[in-house]
Amino acid sequence: MDNIILNSYSKISDLNVSRETCNELESLISMIQAKNREINIISKKIYEKEAIRERHIIDSAQIIDFVDLNCNTTSDLGTGGGMPGLIVAIVMKQIKNSMKVTLYEKSYHKCVFLKEVSKKLNLNTEIIQKDIFTVKNIETGTIMSRAFKPMPVILNLINQNFKKHKNVILFMGNTGRKILNETLKEWDLDFEEKKSLTSEGSFILNIKKIRKKIS
Repeated sequence: MDNIILNSYSKISDLNVSRETCNELESLISMIQAKNREINIISKKIYEKEAIRERHIIDSAQIIDFVDLNCNTTSDLGTGGGMPGLIVAIVMKQIKNSMKVTLYEKSYHKCVFLKEVSKKLNLNTEIIQKDIFTVKNIETGTIMSRAFKPMPVILNLINQNFKKHKNVILFMGNTGRKILNETLKEWDLDFEEKKSLTSEGSFILNIKKIRKKIS
C-alpha cells in the first residue's frame, strides 16, 4: 500500500484506518471505476483514483464520528452508488461493530452494483430497491443522506416516514449555509456541524432533533 494513499486516509482524524481497510476502500474505488463505464455511479468527470478517493471516499468517511454506534441499523437514503453507506459499512467492519447499514436505492442497476460490492467485501448491509418515499414506519438509528434531495424534502420525508431514529447526517455544499438558514424558518432543529475535510465552504450537519414549526 502506497504511503501517499495511507496519508490521504489519515486526514480522517476520528478514524485510525488500518491497512486492510485502506485496501477495501481502494477495491471499492476500482469497482466504481469499472462499473462507471456501464452506468453512472459517479460523475464521468471524476475518474482518476485520487479524485474519487478525495471527493467520494474520504468525503463519506468523515461522518463516522456522527454515526450512533449503539443502534442495530443505520440508513442511507437514496444511496446511489453507495456513498456514504458502503464506506460506513467498511468502517463498521474495521471497528468490529455489528450494526447493519441499510441502503435505499430505487435504481435496479445501482442496487445490483451495491450487492456485488457488499458480497465481495463481506459487508453487513441490506440493499432495499425501493423509492424511499413509499416506505413507511421505518425504525433506525442514524439516518444519512448525501447528494440525494434538498434538505427540506429530506426533513419532510423523515418526519412522515420514519417512526423512530436517533440522528440525521446531511452533507451541505457551498450553498448549504443559505439552505440551512431558509430551512430554519420552517423547522426547529437541534444540530451540530463541522467543516468538510474535502471541500472548502462545505460542512456536515448532525441533526439530533427535528420539529416542524406551526405556521
